[in-house]
Amino acid sequence: MKTNTLKRLQIFFLASCLVLGAGSAMAAGNGNGHGNNGGQTLGSGSGAMVSQLPYQDLSQEEEQGLLKMREEEKLARDVYTYLFETWQDSVFSRISEAEQRHMDAVGALISKYGLIDPVEGLAPGQFNSSEMQDLYNSLTQKGAESNEAALQVGATIEDLDIKDLNDLLETTDNDDIKTVYQNLVKGSRNHLRAFGSRLAALGISYTAQFLTQEEVDAIINSPQERGRVDKDGNPVSGPGMNGKGHHGHGNGGNGRQKWVLNSQIFSKSE
Repeated sequence: MKTNTLKRLQIFFLASCLVLGAGSAMAAGNGNGHGNNGGQTLGSGSGAMVSQLPYQDLSQEEEQGLLKMREEEKLARDVYTYLFETWQDSVFSRISEAEQRHMDAVGALISKYGLIDPVEGLAPGQFNSSEMQDLYNSLTQKGAESNEAALQVGATIEDLDIKDLNDLLETTDNDDIKTVYQNLVKGSRNHLRAFGSRLAALGISYTAQFLTQEEVDAIINSPQERGRVDKDGNPVSGPGMNGKGHHGHGNGGNGRQKWVLNSQIFSKSE
Protein backbone atom coordinates (compact mmCIF):
# COMPACT_ATOMS: atom_id res chain seq x y z
CA MET A 1 0.00 0.00 0.00
CA LYS A 2 1.48 3.31 -1.04
CA THR A 3 2.23 5.95 1.55
CA ASN A 4 -0.16 8.44 -0.07
CA THR A 5 -3.18 6.16 0.37
CA LEU A 6 -4.17 7.66 3.72
CA LYS A 7 -3.80 11.23 2.48
CA ARG A 8 -5.88 10.45 -0.60
CA LEU A 9 -8.65 8.95 1.52
CA GLN A 10 -8.61 11.86 3.95
CA ILE A 11 -9.11 14.32 1.10
CA PHE A 12 -11.87 12.17 -0.36
CA PHE A 13 -13.70 11.81 2.95
CA LEU A 14 -13.52 15.55 3.55
CA ALA A 15 -14.94 16.28 0.11
CA SER A 16 -17.63 13.62 0.46
CA CYS A 17 -19.17 15.21 3.56
CA LEU A 18 -21.15 17.69 1.45
CA VAL A 19 -22.17 14.99 -1.01
CA LEU A 20 -23.39 12.70 1.74
CA GLY A 21 -25.39 15.49 3.30
CA ALA A 22 -27.05 16.30 0.02
CA GLY A 23 -27.70 12.67 -0.75
CA SER A 24 -29.28 12.05 2.63
CA ALA A 25 -31.58 15.01 2.15
CA MET A 26 -32.65 13.75 -1.27
CA ALA A 27 -33.36 10.30 0.13
CA ALA A 28 -35.39 11.57 3.09
CA GLY A 29 -38.96 10.37 2.97
CA ASN A 30 -38.28 7.78 0.31
CA GLY A 31 -37.93 4.86 2.70
CA ASN A 32 -35.27 2.18 2.55
CA GLY A 33 -36.62 -0.23 0.00
CA HIS A 34 -33.13 -1.18 -1.14
CA GLY A 35 -31.79 -1.83 2.31
CA ASN A 36 -31.21 -5.54 1.77
CA ASN A 37 -29.63 -5.28 -1.64
CA GLY A 38 -26.21 -6.25 -0.36
CA GLY A 39 -27.58 -9.58 0.75
CA GLN A 40 -27.58 -10.81 -2.82
CA THR A 41 -23.82 -10.54 -3.00
CA LEU A 42 -22.73 -13.37 -0.75
CA GLY A 43 -23.69 -16.99 -0.57
CA SER A 44 -23.53 -19.44 2.30
CA GLY A 45 -22.98 -22.68 0.40
CA SER A 46 -19.94 -24.87 0.71
CA GLY A 47 -16.96 -23.34 -1.05
CA ALA A 48 -13.77 -24.60 -2.59
CA MET A 49 -10.43 -23.25 -3.64
CA VAL A 50 -7.55 -24.41 -5.71
CA SER A 51 -4.76 -25.24 -3.27
CA GLN A 52 -3.20 -28.31 -4.81
CA LEU A 53 -1.65 -26.69 -7.85
CA PRO A 54 2.11 -27.25 -8.09
CA TYR A 55 4.43 -25.43 -5.72
CA GLN A 56 6.31 -22.75 -7.65
CA ASP A 57 9.18 -20.57 -6.54
CA LEU A 58 8.10 -17.16 -5.24
CA SER A 59 9.51 -13.97 -6.64
CA GLN A 60 10.11 -11.11 -4.23
CA GLU A 61 7.13 -9.30 -5.74
CA GLU A 62 4.88 -12.31 -5.19
CA GLU A 63 5.99 -12.70 -1.58
CA GLN A 64 5.42 -9.03 -0.83
CA GLY A 65 2.06 -9.19 -2.57
CA LEU A 66 0.83 -12.06 -0.40
CA LEU A 67 1.86 -10.31 2.79
CA LYS A 68 0.23 -7.08 1.64
CA MET A 69 -3.07 -8.74 0.74
CA ARG A 70 -3.17 -10.67 4.02
CA GLU A 71 -3.06 -7.32 5.85
CA GLU A 72 -5.45 -5.63 3.44
CA GLU A 73 -8.07 -8.36 3.76
CA LYS A 74 -7.77 -8.13 7.56
CA LEU A 75 -8.26 -4.37 7.27
CA ALA A 76 -11.47 -4.91 5.30
CA ARG A 77 -12.77 -7.57 7.70
CA ASP A 78 -12.03 -5.51 10.79
CA VAL A 79 -13.51 -2.28 9.42
CA TYR A 80 -16.70 -4.04 8.32
CA THR A 81 -17.00 -5.77 11.68
CA TYR A 82 -16.72 -2.40 13.40
CA LEU A 83 -19.26 -0.81 11.05
CA PHE A 84 -21.75 -3.62 11.65
CA GLU A 85 -21.39 -3.22 15.40
CA THR A 86 -21.90 0.52 14.98
CA TRP A 87 -24.88 0.54 12.59
CA GLN A 88 -26.32 -3.00 12.76
CA ASP A 89 -26.53 -2.92 8.96
CA SER A 90 -26.43 -6.53 7.78
CA VAL A 91 -24.50 -5.72 4.60
CA PHE A 92 -21.41 -5.17 6.75
CA SER A 93 -21.90 -8.44 8.60
CA ARG A 94 -22.25 -10.45 5.41
CA ILE A 95 -19.29 -8.85 3.69
CA SER A 96 -17.09 -9.13 6.79
CA GLU A 97 -17.70 -12.88 6.68
CA ALA A 98 -16.59 -12.91 3.05
CA GLU A 99 -13.47 -10.97 3.96
CA GLN A 100 -12.65 -13.63 6.55
CA ARG A 101 -12.75 -16.20 3.75
CA HIS A 102 -10.49 -13.95 1.70
CA MET A 103 -8.08 -13.75 4.64
CA ASP A 104 -8.13 -17.53 4.94
CA ALA A 105 -7.37 -17.97 1.23
CA VAL A 106 -4.31 -15.73 1.39
CA GLY A 107 -3.34 -17.30 4.71
CA ALA A 108 -3.35 -20.75 3.12
CA LEU A 109 -0.84 -19.53 0.53
CA ILE A 110 1.31 -17.91 3.22
CA SER A 111 1.37 -21.23 5.06
CA LYS A 112 2.06 -23.19 1.86
CA TYR A 113 5.11 -21.09 1.05
CA GLY A 114 6.40 -20.92 4.63
CA LEU A 115 6.06 -17.16 5.00
CA ILE A 116 5.68 -15.33 8.30
CA ASP A 117 2.07 -14.27 8.76
CA PRO A 118 2.03 -10.48 9.27
CA VAL A 119 -1.25 -10.55 11.21
CA GLU A 120 -0.81 -13.65 13.37
CA GLY A 121 -2.03 -13.08 16.91
CA LEU A 122 -3.36 -9.60 16.24
CA ALA A 123 -6.75 -8.63 17.63
CA PRO A 124 -9.39 -6.96 15.43
CA GLY A 125 -8.34 -3.40 14.67
CA GLN A 126 -4.67 -4.06 15.45
CA PHE A 127 -1.89 -3.96 12.84
CA ASN A 128 1.89 -4.13 12.98
CA SER A 129 2.14 -1.63 10.14
CA SER A 130 1.72 1.95 11.37
CA GLU A 131 0.33 2.94 7.98
CA MET A 132 -2.27 0.18 8.08
CA GLN A 133 -3.15 1.10 11.66
CA ASP A 134 -3.63 4.74 10.65
CA LEU A 135 -5.78 3.66 7.72
CA TYR A 136 -7.98 1.51 9.97
CA ASN A 137 -8.38 4.40 12.39
CA SER A 138 -9.27 6.81 9.59
CA LEU A 139 -11.79 4.46 7.95
CA THR A 140 -13.59 3.57 11.17
CA GLN A 141 -13.69 7.20 12.29
CA LYS A 142 -15.28 8.20 9.00
CA GLY A 143 -17.66 5.24 9.00
CA ALA A 144 -18.88 6.12 12.49
CA GLU A 145 -20.28 9.45 11.28
CA SER A 146 -23.37 8.02 9.59
CA ASN A 147 -24.64 4.90 7.86
CA GLU A 148 -24.21 6.69 4.53
CA ALA A 149 -20.59 7.48 5.36
CA ALA A 150 -20.08 3.84 6.34
CA LEU A 151 -21.33 2.73 2.92
CA GLN A 152 -18.88 5.15 1.32
CA VAL A 153 -16.11 3.60 3.39
CA GLY A 154 -17.13 0.16 2.18
CA ALA A 155 -17.06 1.21 -1.46
CA THR A 156 -13.66 2.83 -0.94
CA ILE A 157 -12.17 -0.32 0.58
CA GLU A 158 -13.38 -2.43 -2.34
CA ASP A 159 -12.10 0.16 -4.83
CA LEU A 160 -8.66 -0.13 -3.21
CA ASP A 161 -8.77 -3.93 -3.05
CA ILE A 162 -9.67 -4.27 -6.72
CA LYS A 163 -6.91 -1.90 -7.81
CA ASP A 164 -4.28 -3.64 -5.69
CA LEU A 165 -5.34 -7.12 -6.80
CA ASN A 166 -5.36 -6.11 -10.46
CA ASP A 167 -1.85 -4.71 -10.05
CA LEU A 168 -0.64 -7.87 -8.30
CA LEU A 169 -2.07 -10.08 -11.03
CA GLU A 170 0.16 -8.24 -13.49
CA THR A 171 3.29 -9.27 -11.57
CA THR A 172 2.26 -12.82 -10.56
CA ASP A 173 2.84 -15.99 -12.57
CA ASN A 174 2.25 -18.66 -9.91
CA ASP A 175 -0.96 -20.46 -10.83
CA ASP A 176 -2.15 -20.95 -7.25
CA ILE A 177 -1.63 -17.30 -6.33
CA LYS A 178 -3.32 -16.10 -9.51
CA THR A 179 -6.29 -18.37 -8.84
CA VAL A 180 -6.75 -16.97 -5.34
CA TYR A 181 -6.33 -13.38 -6.50
CA GLN A 182 -8.85 -13.84 -9.32
CA ASN A 183 -11.44 -15.15 -6.87
CA LEU A 184 -10.68 -12.36 -4.40
CA VAL A 185 -11.06 -9.64 -7.03
CA LYS A 186 -14.30 -11.19 -8.25
CA GLY A 187 -15.63 -11.09 -4.70
CA SER A 188 -14.50 -7.48 -4.30
CA ARG A 189 -16.34 -6.50 -7.48
CA ASN A 190 -19.51 -8.01 -6.03
CA HIS A 191 -18.95 -6.14 -2.77
CA LEU A 192 -18.49 -2.88 -4.68
CA ARG A 193 -21.78 -3.56 -6.47
CA ALA A 194 -23.51 -4.04 -3.12
CA PHE A 195 -22.21 -0.78 -1.66
CA GLY A 196 -22.77 1.10 -4.92
CA SER A 197 -26.37 -0.06 -5.07
CA ARG A 198 -27.04 0.98 -1.50
CA LEU A 199 -25.53 4.41 -2.11
CA ALA A 200 -27.50 4.84 -5.34
CA ALA A 201 -30.71 4.16 -3.41
CA LEU A 202 -29.78 7.15 -1.25
CA GLY A 203 -29.13 9.35 -4.27
CA ILE A 204 -25.35 9.17 -3.82
CA SER A 205 -22.85 8.29 -6.52
CA TYR A 206 -19.54 6.79 -5.44
CA THR A 207 -16.50 8.70 -6.71
CA ALA A 208 -13.59 6.44 -7.66
CA GLN A 209 -10.40 6.85 -5.66
CA PHE A 210 -8.10 4.13 -6.99
CA LEU A 211 -9.70 2.67 -10.10
CA THR A 212 -10.83 5.04 -12.82
CA GLN A 213 -14.40 6.30 -12.63
CA GLU A 214 -15.16 4.40 -15.83
CA GLU A 215 -13.93 1.17 -14.27
CA VAL A 216 -15.97 1.70 -11.11
CA ASP A 217 -19.13 2.57 -13.04
CA ALA A 218 -18.72 -0.45 -15.30
CA ILE A 219 -18.47 -2.74 -12.26
CA ILE A 220 -21.39 -1.22 -10.37
CA ASN A 221 -23.64 -1.30 -13.44
CA SER A 222 -22.85 -4.91 -14.37
CA PRO A 223 -24.49 -8.08 -13.01
CA GLN A 224 -23.20 -9.99 -10.02
CA GLU A 225 -20.62 -12.65 -10.78
CA ARG A 226 -21.38 -16.12 -9.49
CA GLY A 227 -19.29 -19.24 -9.12
CA ARG A 228 -15.57 -19.63 -8.79
CA VAL A 229 -13.02 -18.75 -11.43
CA ASP A 230 -9.64 -20.07 -12.55
CA LYS A 231 -6.26 -18.36 -12.70
CA ASP A 232 -7.31 -16.36 -15.75
CA GLY A 233 -10.63 -15.26 -14.28
CA ASN A 234 -12.71 -17.70 -16.33
CA PRO A 235 -15.67 -19.46 -14.67
CA VAL A 236 -15.00 -23.01 -13.52
CA SER A 237 -17.71 -25.65 -13.59
CA GLY A 238 -17.87 -29.32 -12.90
CA PRO A 239 -19.43 -31.83 -10.49
CA GLY A 240 -16.54 -31.48 -8.07
CA MET A 241 -17.36 -27.85 -7.41
CA ASN A 242 -20.38 -28.42 -5.22
CA GLY A 243 -19.02 -30.86 -2.66
CA LYS A 244 -20.10 -30.44 0.95
CA GLY A 245 -16.65 -30.67 2.46
CA HIS A 246 -16.66 -34.20 3.87
CA HIS A 247 -15.39 -35.98 0.77
CA GLY A 248 -11.81 -34.80 1.06
CA HIS A 249 -10.16 -33.93 -2.24
CA GLY A 250 -12.26 -33.87 -5.39
CA ASN A 251 -11.74 -33.04 -9.03
CA GLY A 252 -13.12 -30.10 -10.96
CA GLY A 253 -14.97 -32.47 -13.28
CA ASN A 254 -12.26 -32.98 -15.87
CA GLY A 255 -9.32 -34.02 -13.71
CA ARG A 256 -7.20 -31.03 -14.66
CA GLN A 257 -7.73 -29.10 -11.42
CA LYS A 258 -7.78 -30.46 -7.89
CA TRP A 259 -10.10 -28.88 -5.36
CA VAL A 260 -10.09 -28.97 -1.58
CA LEU A 261 -13.74 -29.36 -0.59
CA ASN A 262 -13.41 -29.17 3.18
CA SER A 263 -13.22 -25.39 3.54
CA GLN A 264 -15.49 -22.44 2.92
CA ILE A 265 -12.88 -20.10 1.53
CA PHE A 266 -15.01 -18.98 -1.40
CA SER A 267 -18.77 -19.19 -1.45
CA LYS A 268 -20.40 -20.09 -4.75
CA SER A 269 -22.04 -16.69 -5.22
CA GLU A 270 -19.38 -14.52 -3.58
